[in-house]
Amino acid sequence: MGVKRSLQCGGTLLGLLANISTVLSTATNYWIRFPTGHSGLWQDCTQGACSNMPCQSTLAVTGACMVLGAAFSLVGLVMALRILYQEGNPRGRTTSAVFFLCAPPPPRPRLSGGWAGPGLLLLIALTGYTLKNAWKNDVFFSWSYFSGWLAVPFYILAGFCFLLADMILQSTEAIGGFPVCL
Repeated sequence: MGVKRSLQCGGTLLGLLANISTVLSTATNYWIRFPTGHSGLWQDCTQGACSNMPCQSTLAVTGACMVLGAAFSLVGLVMALRILYQEGNPRGRTTSAVFFLCAPPPPRPRLSGGWAGPGLLLLIALTGYTLKNAWKNDVFFSWSYFSGWLAVPFYILAGFCFLLADMILQSTEAIGGFPVCL
């Protein structure tokens, strides 16, 4: 297995871990703890009784960004697997450009895998949630919240893996016609 293929496999694995962490963070209700219970994006549990959260704009934006980030991450994971297993098919490389409709495209999005969009959405969601709850007394962030933050560097590293694999592919194509052995 070459360096390019190893980077693609590593990027896919990091994307899968980030996707699992994002879904886990979004689905659970342990974002913050307080003395009488815990709360998440969807439910507030006080003294063992859980109820749905009242509609608040900050929570709605956070929830929407988390759900969109998880959905786009799933699309990026499918595209990364397609790139990984359809090596000779150039359409598999170019379809990842579709994923970057939700984030600024990189210079050459052929093998990027599409991890910038979910990372950006999670960054928006988690920053907004942090700003809303950081100055409350007796409120502590919990494992669901940190699971969301854990996904952000995984998305960034996955994107870099695919970006480096694309750079290797471009350099191989560029020097392929030279009769010099290096």
